[in-house]
Amino acid sequence: MPKPIFLIGYMGSGKTTLAKKLASKLELPFIDTDDEIVKEIGMSITEYFQLHGEEKFRELERKQLLKTAQQNAIVSTGGGSPCFLITCSG
Repeated sequence: MPKPIFLIGYMGSGKTTLAKKLASKLELPFIDTDDEIVKEIGMSITEYFQLHGEEKFRELERKQLLKTAQQNAIVSTGGGSPCFLITCSG
């Protein structure tokens, strides 16, 4: 069973920097959920928020977190992820 390591924290707190170093040290893939979402939607998160609102973005974020939960990887999450995951999951 995959066992990802999720790094959570405020925006700009160094999650991505630390996650990359940890992934290298443990020889595991690195995943940044915000980067994965941007690839999927073809626009910046700011643009998506403006067009579709925060609720729709949080749905995308939740789906991305569930997808990465199936991988052995070091995962850097978006700054708002921990605040909204519980409400998004019902």
